[in-house]
Amino acid sequence: MSDTELTVTMSGGGEADARAVVGVLEETFGTPAQRPRGEDATVRVATFTGEGHGSAERTEAGPLSAPVTVTVQGTPEAVRRASDTLARSFTARDEGAASGDQEQERQLLLEP
Repeated sequence: MSDTELTVTMSGGGEADARAVVGVLEETFGTPAQRPRGEDATVRVATFTGEGHGSAERTEAGPLSAPVTVTVQGTPEAVRRASDTLARSFTARDEGAASGDQEQERQLLLEP
């Protein structure tokens, strides 16, 4: 697993909210290998493999239409970077973390 490999799972909000979250993370992690899909989906997933390069431009996050629960999973460094990026762009509340030998998982509640 590379230092920038990251899986992002989102629930709540709509497809536009998921696109806003992914757009902000592209600033740090580059283009995702998998984008969230499905207008009627209740859970959306994006995967960043670390092969893309982050954008030099800061993406301005628009307001979310509803609270979105985001779980980021990957190396401790990738999870820290993703959490910091989301907290700078949205009103975020830390909902907890779990750590393994080489992976970490953190859950954030992003509020409109």
